[in-house]
Amino acid sequence: MHLHILGICGTFMGGIAAIAKELGHKVTGSDSNVYPPMSTQLESLGIELFEGYDVKQFKNEPDIVVIGNALSRGNEAVEYVLDRNLPYTSGPQWLLENVLKDRWVLAVSGTHGKTSTSSMLAWILEYAGLKPGFLIGGLPQNFDVSARLGESPFFVIEADEYDSAFFDKRSKFVHYRPRTLVMNNLEFDHADIFSDLSDIQRQFNHLLRMVPNNGLVLLPKLDNNLRKVLDMGCWTPVQYTGGDWQVQNSNPEGSEFEVLFKGEIQGTVHWDLMGEHNVNNALMAIAAAKNSGVKSDLAVEALGQFVNVKRRMEVKAIVNGITLYDDFAHHPTAIAFTIDGLRAKVGEGRILAVLEPRSNTMKMGIHKDTLASSWVNANQVFIFEPTNLSWSMDDLLAKSDVTAILYKDMELLVKSIVSYAKPGDHILVMSNGSFGGIHDLLTEKLQKFK
Repeated sequence: MHLHILGICGTFMGGIAAIAKELGHKVTGSDSNVYPPMSTQLESLGIELFEGYDVKQFKNEPDIVVIGNALSRGNEAVEYVLDRNLPYTSGPQWLLENVLKDRWVLAVSGTHGKTSTSSMLAWILEYAGLKPGFLIGGLPQNFDVSARLGESPFFVIEADEYDSAFFDKRSKFVHYRPRTLVMNNLEFDHADIFSDLSDIQRQFNHLLRMVPNNGLVLLPKLDNNLRKVLDMGCWTPVQYTGGDWQVQNSNPEGSEFEVLFKGEIQGTVHWDLMGEHNVNNALMAIAAAKNSGVKSDLAVEALGQFVNVKRRMEVKAIVNGITLYDDFAHHPTAIAFTIDGLRAKVGEGRILAVLEPRSNTMKMGIHKDTLASSWVNANQVFIFEPTNLSWSMDDLLAKSDVTAILYKDMELLVKSIVSYAKPGDHILVMSNGSFGGIHDLLTEKLQKFK
C-alpha cells in the first residue's frame, strides 16, 4: 500500500512514517519545513519527501493520505484530497487500525513529563528483553530511532492530548486504547484548542473510560485535577504514586533514591538525571513496567543506564568554564521544575535562564500571571520576545523578583548573555522550538569572548 503523509516532518508523523515503512508500505510525504534532522532520518528510510503542499506531489496517486493536525482547510493539498475524494485518515486513527488494536498499549499522558517517562518505560522493557514497539515525541538516546514496530505485544506511546486532525478534534490519545495508562499530571495548556481545564479533563476521562478492567491506571495521589478526572468515571484498578508507590532517601538533586511499593523497598536508582520531576517520572515508569511483568529491581537497574531524551537538560557545550544547557520547558511548571533541578545540582552556582515563550498558550498570555514565579531560583533571566505576542511583557518583568530583561533582537540577546556570563556559570536555554540556533551562536561567541 502507498501512504502519503501530509505534515510528515513532525515527530509524531515522522514516527508514523517510520512504522509504516517497517510494515512494508511505500511511504511518501510532504511538509512546509523539510530540513534535518527529520528529513535526513526519513530519507535514510527511503521515503520520498516533497517541500510544501503543491498538488504535483499527487502525480502518483496514493492509496491513502494521512493528514497531520497542523493542516487545515484551505491548504492546497488538503483541498485536492477532498475534491477528488481520495481516501484519508488521521495519524492516530491509522496507528490504531494498523498497529495498536492488537497490542498491549502502555500510554503515557499528562501535561508534563510524557516524553521522558515514555522513554524511560520503553528502555526498561528493552532492558528486560521484551523488545517493545514505541512512538515517542522526542529522541530517546538509548535507541537510534524515535519510533519502531517492536517484536513483542508491548507498545509504548507518548499520549498527547492535542487534537487529531482538522476533521477530528478529539485528542490524539483517545485512539490509543491503552491497557496500562500513566497520567503524570494535569494543568491547563493548549489554550488554542481547549477553552478551560474542564475541557481537557473531559478528554482525559474519555481516555480513562477505554482502559479495560484487567488494565491499570497510574496517577499521583495528590493531583486534584486528575482526581476530578477519576471522579467522572473509572472502571479500572488504580495505583498511586505518593501512595502505593513511594520514594525515600532521595538526595537533593534526585540522582539517587530508593523506590518502595506498598512499603517494601524495590531497589535504589543511581542515575545521571536530576530534579524531583524526573524522580516522579521514574516512579511512573517502574510502576507501568511492573504491570507488564518486569520486576521492579530489574527496572531500577535499567534506569541506572538510562540516557535522558535530547533537549531535556541536555548539555550542549562547556566553554571557558561555562556550561550551556538545552531544555524543552515552555510551561511555567516545567520551567520551575527545570530551574529547581539545576539549582539542586549546582548549589550556589549562577544560573542564567534564557527563555523563548513561543508556544500558542504563552503567546495568548494564559500563563502571564504565573510565569515570573517560575524562575525565582535563577540569578538572571533573559527573555526573547516572539512575534505575534498578544500581550505586553512589561508588567511581567515588573513582577519578577529576579532581574529579567526582554530582547527583540537575537544578536543583541546573545551579546548580552555572553557579556554577562563568567566561568562557573550555567546558561539554561528553554524553548519548545529551535530558538533561532541560539545554542550554536552562544557557543561560538563564548569561545571568542575573554
